[in-house]
Amino acid sequence: MGVSPVTDAQVVGLICLGLVSTVAAGLAWNGRHRSPAGQVEPPGSGGEHTLQRRYGSQDRARRFYRQQVLDRLNEQMVSFIARQEMAWIATADSHGECDCSFRAGPPGFVQVLDAWTLRYPEYRGNGVMASLGNILENPHVGLVFLDFDQERIGLHINGTARIVEVGERNGVRPRVERWVEVRVQEAYIHCRKHLPHLVKADGAGRAWGTDDARAKGGDYFGASCESRSWVADS
Repeated sequence: MGVSPVTDAQVVGLICLGLVSTVAAGLAWNGRHRSPAGQVEPPGSGGEHTLQRRYGSQDRARRFYRQQVLDRLNEQMVSFIARQEMAWIATADSHGECDCSFRAGPPGFVQVLDAWTLRYPEYRGNGVMASLGNILENPHVGLVFLDFDQERIGLHINGTARIVEVGERNGVRPRVERWVEVRVQEAYIHCRKHLPHLVKADGAGRAWGTDDARAKGGDYFGASCESRSWVADS
């Protein structure tokens, strides 16, 4: 695709430019609706706001929204993503049926294109395409990056996604078949207080995008011999 991650200085410039443009245009925050009084609605769903009132956590929630939630990636978030080797992807289909999947790759496998856009690769070997199928029906996605090793901290990113075909084979990542490009709507911290501290093992020799059944885990849970409702009895 030939798109390189932006530098930290470029990100800062984009953020400043975006803030000025948004204020000048009088737009709602990243597509959020305005109330009849002209105020932009706060982050979060109606359900979480209802529960905050029910359980008396409005002040904590408002403080979190005000101090920790952004509608873009700042310089520290961009640097954090560039070091990560793992991400969890949450999607749902048009009926709201959910799926949570895991993605991994070498550091930098998730690429930040600008302060509002990132992309992650879909390696060869993903034949079911559950996450991609959901995105085709419902573009809303949630990503979680967790650093168990050095920093013991996490980053949530919520936004909308689209599938981007790679065209010619990518020379740097030869097993990438397509990309998922995510437009950032919310980015915020995942606190470290319940994250375990794990020691990183040598990950050399991992076969990214392999078709080898044994390397992929085979029938580890012994599911192949179990009955299921969508398969007719032989």
